[in-house]
Amino acid sequence: MTPVSVTAVLPVFNDVEALKTAIPKSIEALEAYGKSFELIIAEDGSTDGSRECVEEWERKDPRVRLLHSDERQGRGRALNRALAESRGEIFCYYDVDLATDISHLSELLDHIEDGADAATGSRLMKNSNIVRSGDREIASRGYNFLVRLFLGSKLNDHQCGFKAYKSSTLRELVPKIQAPHWFWDTESLVLAQKEGLRVDEFPVVWRQGPGTTVRFKDVSNMGKDILKMWWRLHVEKS
Repeated sequence: MTPVSVTAVLPVFNDVEALKTAIPKSIEALEAYGKSFELIIAEDGSTDGSRECVEEWERKDPRVRLLHSDERQGRGRALNRALAESRGEIFCYYDVDLATDISHLSELLDHIEDGADAATGSRLMKNSNIVRSGDREIASRGYNFLVRLFLGSKLNDHQCGFKAYKSSTLRELVPKIQAPHWFWDTESLVLAQKEGLRVDEFPVVWRQGPGTTVRFKDVSNMGKDILKMWWRLHVEKS
């Protein structure tokens, strides 16, 4: 496969309506960045026509690639698969609802170009501009506080779905990442910091979408994942 500068990934599960906006806006933003790119749609067991939507784009634009799974893998496994199939020197991904303003994409990629091993948008920094419901705000701040408390992270926001990595670095981290779903985001950033890598965080404009695929069960499981990772880092290694 011919290498490209940037691999951008959209993890997708029953998001056909969001895709109709996210794909053309992604292509526009990536073209504006001025580097060679591929746009991978990691479509994860959708039943709403998401696969067919991406297949149409594949026929129109060879830079768009579909990675389809018949069965639900979870966000983490979908990203691992996308990384294995990617050709980019920089690997980035963001939520298909474009909750984080796509205008931040060049800033995200610039952090990696400037020497960061990983970079993440943040909804919880002083200059972040966010709109979301009060219950989600409380849950997010509580979750991130626990990550900092138990896992020693220095970051404000671990779950913002707007991240980039040096691909070679991420390939070294992935075998150490155990989370198959939502906790993948947090685990990748915590491990990168534990390895002494440079992880940049910057404020973003973020708007809560009309719906979310994160459920109470996911939040509960991520709480358990914090404790399991703490055990792995502090007890199993001792």
